[in-house]
Amino acid sequence: MELLSVLFGSIVGLALGLTGGGGSLFAVPMLVYGYGLNPHEAVGISLSAVGATSLLGFLHRWKLGEVELRAGLIFAAAGMCAAPGGAWIAGRVSESLLLFLFAGLMVAVAARMWQQAARAQAARPSPSPDANAASGTADANASRVRSLPLLLLLGVLTGVLSGLFGVGGGIVIVPALVLVAGLPIHRAVGTSLLVIALVSASSIAAMVAQGRSIDPAITGLFVTGGVAGLFAGQRLGRRLSGPVLQKVFAFAILLVAAFVIVKNLSA
Repeated sequence: MELLSVLFGSIVGLALGLTGGGGSLFAVPMLVYGYGLNPHEAVGISLSAVGATSLLGFLHRWKLGEVELRAGLIFAAAGMCAAPGGAWIAGRVSESLLLFLFAGLMVAVAARMWQQAARAQAARPSPSPDANAASGTADANASRVRSLPLLLLLGVLTGVLSGLFGVGGGIVIVPALVLVAGLPIHRAVGTSLLVIALVSASSIAAMVAQGRSIDPAITGLFVTGGVAGLFAGQRLGRRLSGPVLQKVFAFAILLVAAFVIVKNLSA
């Protein structure tokens, strides 16, 4: 079981390192179906592992200059305040409808990201990773010129969606930062890791205050595998151009959406 925990954690870390999100989408099903935990236990371990792994990933990318710190902090603060509102709405929507809405959101985001990546590839040849980093700095400077209300609104909307659909946030944060804030995909991934770490810490604190327990042994093994997967994913991600990475992320979102739809229909 120890090896299984490390393996599951490495898959979560790989998703976080490559795309800046999607870790909790993998973690909870693996813990429930692969480990036999109940969903409440799985959510706690997932939040702890994803939060810790995201924090390490953020610190690494921050040193590399691949994080828009101001946007990330504003995003996280607004999202943490708005998430309870999304959870309140979720309590008044049927589970079946909620899952279909979630799948519809993912399909829409994936389609938009794929179209944007295709346009970028058609407009110019795919740049090298070094060129991507340089353009990322320029685009990040442009994003800082945008208004504070836009960043706050972006954070609020993401917080509501996170609370409504119960996702870790990366699957919403990265596309939002790319499509609305105008960040390049590599910089959006680094910024997303900061937001996920902060939101996860807040959620874990709330769970502990409610008296829920989190298994430290499984969590530690999950984090160990997650760290290894994280840096492998980041190394792989730096070898891919921005448009290619966007397409990889879009395809992963579509796969998760298909899984949700099939499970919901079969239920």
